[in-house]
Amino acid sequence: MDTLFQILRTEIGDDGTLRIVFIVLAAAAVGVLGLAFSMLVAGATDPIRRRLAAGSAHRDETIDSAEAIARILRPVAGYVIPRDEWKRSEISKQLVYAGFRSQSAGTLFHGVRALLGLSVPLAVLFGSRWMPEFTAMQLMLYMAIGAVLGSMVPSYILDKLVASRQKKLRKAFPDALDLLVVCVESGLGLSPALQRVADEMTVSHPELGAEFALVNAEIRAGVDRAEALKNLAERTGLADIRGLVALLVQTMRFGTSVADALRVYSEEFRDRRMQAAEERAAKIATKMIFPLITCMFPAFFVVTAGPGVMRLVEAFRALAQ
Repeated sequence: MDTLFQILRTEIGDDGTLRIVFIVLAAAAVGVLGLAFSMLVAGATDPIRRRLAAGSAHRDETIDSAEAIARILRPVAGYVIPRDEWKRSEISKQLVYAGFRSQSAGTLFHGVRALLGLSVPLAVLFGSRWMPEFTAMQLMLYMAIGAVLGSMVPSYILDKLVASRQKKLRKAFPDALDLLVVCVESGLGLSPALQRVADEMTVSHPELGAEFALVNAEIRAGVDRAEALKNLAERTGLADIRGLVALLVQTMRFGTSVADALRVYSEEFRDRRMQAAEERAAKIATKMIFPLITCMFPAFFVVTAGPGVMRLVEAFRALAQ
């Protein structure tokens, strides 16, 4: 500090001017320090930054946990992974339909299936210590049943997850199709329209919004547009989306209007939905026969014919006496 003060005195020469320059430099230093500290505090307390950091940390932690579990289960999964390529591809498709796209998803599924197939019979064997009335044959039978049930539970849960996700996608698809038609007819290209649909559907239907966003990301990454759309159909496994993808691919191949094609497909899709609703409504009468016969008719007969039957019983009893 003394050296700096001597340099400034040598250059300026006037003590009054030197004091003013020193005060200005000190004020500037304090201002820069305060600005840096305020930016640091604002960055640390920014809710958007904190949410992004928390989401990134949670995602990395989830990925690391999945990879760690898959690494542990990989030796066990090797004994239960199907040798048939078709079965492996079918399970991979089911995992993709359920929303599990990581490379370790298959290993985790087969590993959990193997662990449940081994742990349930061992639990039955361990619990047999408190049930001495079981014979050896009964114990072996229960262990075999436990092994079968343990190996079937992951497949059952996976089927339920696939059905639940496809139900959500099927429910969100009409809104997404109408919004896509509006975006294309308003002048947007196919890629901006897909991105707009993805942004709008993220709030109400995040599953389908994520699928459309992934299509747009693949197109931006250099994947052919037709190939990206086909990947969308393969990831969802829905016939409605597959029909839309086929229509868009044909439209791009022959150079026809995307807006006209989407409008026609939207009208046909709305007609199919109406026909499906009418078909379900027509089946209601047939489906209601069995609940009526088993639940309503017995109570109806008891209420209507019960008093007459009781009077007949009393009359025959009186005659017998």
